[in-house]
Amino acid sequence: MVKEHSYPHGNVFYRALRRPLPCITRGEGCYLYDQSGKRYLDASGGAFVANLGHGVAEISQACFEQGRQIAYVNGTAFTSEPAEELAAELAELSPRGMDKAYFLSSGSEAVEAALKLARQYWVETGQPSKHKIISRTPGYHGNTLLALSASAREHYRKLYGSWLVKVPMIPAPYPYRCSCQGAPECPACTGAALEETILREGPETVAAFIAEPVGGSSTGASVPGPGYYRRIREICDRHKVLFIADEVLCGAGRTGKWLAMEYYGVVPDIITMGKGISGGYVPLSAVITSRRVIDPIAQGSGQFKHAQTFSHVPSICAVGLAAIRYIKNRGLVALAAQTGAVLQKRLKTLQGLPAVGDVRGIGMLAGVEFVAEKASKKPFARGLKFAETFAESAQEAGLVVWPNMGQADGENGDIAMIAPPFIISEAEIDSLVSLFKTALNSTLAKLAQTERR
Repeated sequence: MVKEHSYPHGNVFYRALRRPLPCITRGEGCYLYDQSGKRYLDASGGAFVANLGHGVAEISQACFEQGRQIAYVNGTAFTSEPAEELAAELAELSPRGMDKAYFLSSGSEAVEAALKLARQYWVETGQPSKHKIISRTPGYHGNTLLALSASAREHYRKLYGSWLVKVPMIPAPYPYRCSCQGAPECPACTGAALEETILREGPETVAAFIAEPVGGSSTGASVPGPGYYRRIREICDRHKVLFIADEVLCGAGRTGKWLAMEYYGVVPDIITMGKGISGGYVPLSAVITSRRVIDPIAQGSGQFKHAQTFSHVPSICAVGLAAIRYIKNRGLVALAAQTGAVLQKRLKTLQGLPAVGDVRGIGMLAGVEFVAEKASKKPFARGLKFAETFAESAQEAGLVVWPNMGQADGENGDIAMIAPPFIISEAEIDSLVSLFKTALNSTLAKLAQTERR
């Protein structure tokens, strides 16, 4: 017999079906305020989105003003000034030659479109056998089915595996848990694993390799070594494989550069962006590429075989345009680099705390990995739900973090992600660290109480 539950949100169907969620009524700067007036320091920018801070009136105004003129047109029939201007701004910020942008509404949609674009490119250039995608584990690229196929999320695969396509995976560069212990020719840390996999699968069958330039929540902001992407680029060029840089989470200034790939001096073939590209004021994402990829399609079938109702919509493009200009005019990417150095330094003080195995990151992106034993790096048992308990304890204390789990072996492993708005002050960073310690103490006390039962 199925047990009945009282849903805590009336008619709203949320992801969390049993846990009541505070109702947020307003945001200001780095803070959220709920119905009771309680204040929360948004230390993760929601889902790595709110890079401008909350309550920026001029961004909201851009949506209102565009809505008064024209909110929606069909992107297969018309263009609009906001879409054209936003594409021009992105071309200016992207590597030279990456001057074509396709607009959608979420990071998952952008990844789905990018993978389809790679496939269509090879078909239109007379190499239809190139259809395979290679991705990394741990890694995550979205919840639509092709993007999820390219993601290493075992808890999703258990449920949806029969619907997913097979995607060969290579180990992600993840120094904290890599068995190489810094060995110079580690296949995972150098990127050599990609060539091994391409050769095993057959270069004539491989269409694209997709990777997050800096690890997202799946590897807790792990940063590859300086030569990693140069080798990846060489391997992709040698075997005629398109390289897709998934900048949905780490792009738009999050790492202290507009694109995280700038740290490596390597230009991918396709870039996906989302999340912070609009500061969270509207759902917006983009696929960015070059004429080299687009021209064969333009000269062949003449049409990209991917359409969505809300692609290239004037209202969301207008807000994206306003957000990017806000970032540029206020130097927020440089600020993210400057304040990010302070954030990383202060977070490193957590390293000595109980259950903290590693603290890592770059710019305004950081991950704190929790372990049951520091010396062996043994993760907590999944049944304890350490990351989820920590996130709940943090929220009780007035701190918002992003929990992730499963990175240690596909099932076990717990991480708390930190990704605050770029405008966070040093005093607010100190408050963040203090609240983190409070939440950790509370989590350990809760787990001790559970074990006593």
